[in-house]
Formats: sequence, structure tokens, C-alpha cells
Amino acid sequence: MQSIHPYRDALSAVPVRRDEVEVLGGRTAFWVYGEDDAPHTVLAIHGFRGEHHGLEPVVAHLPQVRTIMPDLPGFGETDPIPGRRHDLDTYVAWLHAFSDLVAPGAVVLGHSFGSIVAAAAVADGLETPGLVLINPIGAPALEGPRGILTRLAIGYYAAGARLPRRLGEALLRNGLVVRIMSEAMAKTRDRGLRAFVHDQHRRYFSRFADRDVLHEAFVTSVSHDVSQPAARIDRPTLLVAAVQDDITPISAVRRLAEVFPRAQLVEIDGVGHLIHYETPVPAARAISRFLDEPAVSGTR
Repeated sequence: MQSIHPYRDALSAVPVRRDEVEVLGGRTAFWVYGEDDAPHTVLAIHGFRGEHHGLEPVVAHLPQVRTIMPDLPGFGETDPIPGRRHDLDTYVAWLHAFSDLVAPGAVVLGHSFGSIVAAAAVADGLETPGLVLINPIGAPALEGPRGILTRLAIGYYAAGARLPRRLGEALLRNGLVVRIMSEAMAKTRDRGLRAFVHDQHRRYFSRFADRDVLHEAFVTSVSHDVSQPAARIDRPTLLVAAVQDDITPISAVRRLAEVFPRAQLVEIDGVGHLIHYETPVPAARAISRFLDEPAVSGTR
């Protein structure tokens, strides 16, 4: 089925420009959406294997927000960080440095793997008036409702890292495997929306620098979760969670909300780990309300 971008009109109304900056010795590409004089600025971090396009459906419904979205190191158009393993310490150091250079004082938003990086950075002292986590990874990956699939993924990425380089790269970029991942995560029964989701994954899910970066990032993603730094985050926090999320069950996110000193939880039914693709409108509405709260906006 031919894919039609369901959020194209809303997104086309949002001005956008591309830029880049050197961070930790590597070139970071980033995009700025919205007007420079917007009342709110959000620094948005995408998920594992993705890049900035993934969060565009949410951005399309935040027209009064200036959103700054970089590609993570080693993904999309951003270089790997030279001389470093792409572990959580490196991603946190990169986010600190990027924020200082491009988006000081912005509200920090992270989706999925981005929720791990964003939460760890804020717990590590990244200055922000608020934290937004979409599809937060709220519990160890192997404890999720599809822990067996996580074990299979561990074997898949390990094989990609150990095979001869050409074979390993081919396995990790294999279109059939990407489609299987996409089918497993999509919950919508709307054929057009499903076609859009699969097309987005086909276009952008294999834009990683090389298999080493991908494997290091994957190990990081399954070795950490948001529950680890949550108690040390004293900023207002919004958790936007999916009731049918197969990565972190909603029961775990409800427990996670109790760990944060200042968290609120918004649950979206009928969607899984792809809130940003399948239900961006209710997610954007929740984010807009959060940004307007006095504790986040600085108003009284």
C-alpha cells in the first residue's frame, strides 16, 4: 500500500532549518522547528535506530513551540563521537555539551532510548525547567511483556557485531528484519497509518554510521532504564505512556511515576511503543499543557 504522510499539512506549516555544530570532536546535525521567538523551547532526543524525522509528527502539533532536534551521535546525519564508546556516559556528555552550545535552558524531551539519555543527563545536572519522556523505558528490558523478543534482539545485534563486517552490516540493515520490527511495534488497525509507520522505518531505521556504533548503542539501551536516575530528578516531569506498550508495560510506568519527586503521568490508550507515529496529537496536547504550567514556564 502506498504511504501517505498523515501529518504532512500540519508539518509543512512549521518553519524548519538545518544546522550543525561540533560536539565532543564530532559533527552534530540538528534541526530547528518553529519560530525563534516562540514562548517555549524544547530540546528533543529521538529513540534507538531512529533520527530526527521520528518525532516530527509530534512537532507538527506543537506550532507554538521552538523545537531543537539533533540526530544522536552515529545516527542520521550526525557523526559518531571519535575515540569513545557509544555508551550512556558518552551520550550524556554529548547532550550536556550540545545543550550548552545550542539550547541552554530548554525543556528536555526524550522518546524511548532518548528517555534514558535525557533522564540520565538531567539527573547528572543538565539545567532544564522540565523533562518530558514519551514511551519512557521505565524498567529493565528483559522484564518487559516481550522479554523473549528482547533476548532475540540481543542475539541479532550480537550476530551483526561478530559476523564478517560486510555480512554483519547487511544483516543489521536487512529490510525484512526492519519490517518485522515495525510490524511488532505498530498497534493501529488503520491501513494508511500502518503503511506510513512501515515507510518511516524503511526510510530511517537503518541510517546508522556502522555496526559498531549500533551495537554499542543497543547494549546501552538494554543495560539502562529511566528508573535508575528517576529519584535524583527534581525537575517537573511529564511521562507520556502507552497502555499497550510492549517494551515497558504500563504498570511499570505507573510505578515509575511514583519514583520521580515531581512527576505526572498521561496514559494514551490504543497505542504501543509508537506514540510519536500513531498518536502524536494527544501527546502534543499533553506536552503543551505541561509547558504552560507555571513551574515549567516560569510564570506565576
